[in-house]
Amino acid sequence: MALIILHALPALAKDGYGLSMTGTPKYTSASPHVDYANPNAPKGGTLKQAAIGSFDTLNPYTIKGKSPPGLDLVTDRLMARVWDEPFTMYPLIAEQAVVPADRSSVTFHLNPKARFHDGTPITTDDVLFSYETLKEFGRPNMRRVYKLARAQKINERTIRFQFGDGHDRETVMIFAMMPILSKAYWQGKTFDETTLKAPLGSGPYKIAQVDPGRQITYERVKDYWAQNLLPNVGHNNFDRIVYDFYRDDSVAFEAFKSGDLNFRREWDAGLWTSGYDFPAAQKNLVKKDALSHGRPDRVRGFIFNTRRDPFDDIRVRQALALAFDFEWVNKNLYHGLYRHIDSYFPNTELSAPPHKTQPQSRRSALKQADQLLKDAGWVIQNGKRVQAKTGQGFDFEIMLDDPGNEKIALAFVGNLKRLGITPRVRVLDTAAFRGRLNDYDFDMTLYFWMSTLSPGTEQYLYWGCEAATQPGRWNYAGICDPVIDDLSKSIAKATTRAELVKTVQTLDQKLMAGSYMIPLYYNPYDFVTYWPPVQRPEKTPLYGTVIETWWMDAPAP
Repeated sequence: MALIILHALPALAKDGYGLSMTGTPKYTSASPHVDYANPNAPKGGTLKQAAIGSFDTLNPYTIKGKSPPGLDLVTDRLMARVWDEPFTMYPLIAEQAVVPADRSSVTFHLNPKARFHDGTPITTDDVLFSYETLKEFGRPNMRRVYKLARAQKINERTIRFQFGDGHDRETVMIFAMMPILSKAYWQGKTFDETTLKAPLGSGPYKIAQVDPGRQITYERVKDYWAQNLLPNVGHNNFDRIVYDFYRDDSVAFEAFKSGDLNFRREWDAGLWTSGYDFPAAQKNLVKKDALSHGRPDRVRGFIFNTRRDPFDDIRVRQALALAFDFEWVNKNLYHGLYRHIDSYFPNTELSAPPHKTQPQSRRSALKQADQLLKDAGWVIQNGKRVQAKTGQGFDFEIMLDDPGNEKIALAFVGNLKRLGITPRVRVLDTAAFRGRLNDYDFDMTLYFWMSTLSPGTEQYLYWGCEAATQPGRWNYAGICDPVIDDLSKSIAKATTRAELVKTVQTLDQKLMAGSYMIPLYYNPYDFVTYWPPVQRPEKTPLYGTVIETWWMDAPAP
């Protein structure tokens, strides 16, 4: 029996089968499959979908190059995450994990059946190689966490990681998610270079064909070693998964309408409302489902750079937030399909209970905004907003990375003009935008933060004082508040789900009170469209659509 042994720790299933960040794992060793998978789903067929842009590497674990979607299907991890629990891991390459109550170490015992695609066994030498390689050459988040540990190989199937200063309760979870690379394959190769040669993998799919920058095809491994383990039953049902790359989404949509693609995630409310009127859709030959989910959606907003004047003054930030008319934008640009963000963890129990206020009229909101600006020393002279003491005009730039966001930025500008403010809207290419974002070289930008149902150490990188001064972190707003700093550090120390939820709700309340962004919208549904015989399970998990559980019905005899 595969066990997760956690001495005196409450985050384990009744028989010790799962490892959870907090709370008790849902599944046990007797569970036949996860609830959102169909164990009787047939195997076969090809799932074909779009990707936008291009790719130039098949190694997703370094910062060099751009990799295609789907590579997670090729490389297994020590343990597997499921999507109807906030953050729980179950046995995969590691059939057993031993963790002390203080989570200061983890010992992994490997499954003797674990194999790479060439049939060679996965051993602790491969785990040790993966750890050392990713610690030196991996993505920044991997480097940061892996450097907290010291590795000890015990035997061919057992390895121990001892954590040093800086670790927290989440560290063991991050180590459990470590992708395992083949030492034999990578020996003598340069890991941190782009490559279009398919690396040796161990997952349910392998790369079958690559047309550089244009298409990638994955082929199901029919003798996949882990296909009967809990996280895989009812998963990985398509024989082939294909991603076609397009220069923009409008071209990809035309390919879907023609039937060349058979699955699509729809992100455009306008298309969702009125774009699916092509003949096949009118004849109900195309399925169109809005699937409810319970994950925190992207926290999108106009983010203030509080490192800069005048956005270092909360009264100014509050005034500009009052000028944004969400109801008008949602109705006229997004067909009323979205919900106004009122939390940094929208759509979840992590959200602080919002204060219910009566909606203001535009006139009332702008009048209040005007008074806040005057209180901050910004007055109207000759129809323009200026600083009373210096005569300096209220001048700033809204930085965008997507021309599609111009319409919402210009709607915002229209309201700001009524306050005597006319900001510049500037759209940059991806590289220029990313460079300025990483350097915090902007006044205001339309961007987002992303959290999970189990927030952890990333919250300190989003909101902490240290991250506010370090380029390349995610504290875009430049937040530095002692209370927020302490709260964001303490999240990963929570030992129960109730404690975690309470801490995050308090953090959320403080962040919202700081007016660090002008909240935009989120969608509590996944908009999915597909051509039968592509089928989906009846149940959608907490985190939303999991395409690995979909399948293709076999043709009638």
